[in-house]
Amino acid sequence: MSVIDLVDRPAIDPYPLSPYVAWAGNRNRDPILSVFKELFPKTGDVLELASGSGMHINYFAPHFPQLRFQPSDYDADVFESIKAKRAEAGDANVADPVRIDLTNPETWPDPKDRLYDVIFVINLFQVAPVSIIDGIAQVAARVLKDDGFLAIYGPFKVDAKYTTQSNEDFDKEILAAKVPEWGLKDVRDLERAANAHGIVLKQQLGLPANNFILLFGKP
Repeated sequence: MSVIDLVDRPAIDPYPLSPYVAWAGNRNRDPILSVFKELFPKTGDVLELASGSGMHINYFAPHFPQLRFQPSDYDADVFESIKAKRAEAGDANVADPVRIDLTNPETWPDPKDRLYDVIFVINLFQVAPVSIIDGIAQVAARVLKDDGFLAIYGPFKVDAKYTTQSNEDFDKEILAAKVPEWGLKDVRDLERAANAHGIVLKQQLGLPANNFILLFGKP
């Protein structure tokens, strides 16, 4: 992270509609899109978990007009933001948001209704407990197609080590807030938890700003 980034960056605030989340989303959306352009199928269905304000799904959708996008979040208060961004972008291929609480199986999608080619989640784990991967992996095991993939984007430690000094500094800044679930998680912890639900890490892609896209799928 450059000095300019630090000057321009709002105070860290994980609330989906905060200036910080908007800043971070605008900063990372194009690098993620570049990867998704290489990975997404020509046609099919895409589920975003923890969509928040809807900034990412509504930014990506116009680039994939033959795909159907399903936003979701545990917090129904953000649904109006998702719909507003859909209307602003004119995204006919983005469905109404649905409530998915990754800690509550009763809210998880039913495979009888639809299977997904892609499931993705962006910038969740630095402010969520690592146990959330259990819910994500179980949702993937339930509704991901056999040849589909789960993409998790964000900053992570690898083998209990920081990959860059900037990630270590960022983690210290998050931890200083003394919120129990905040902090960078380790790729290996996510991998072990996902494996328990039949979801395996297949690829780890490095992206700008020292972040990763972790690609999971069925064995």
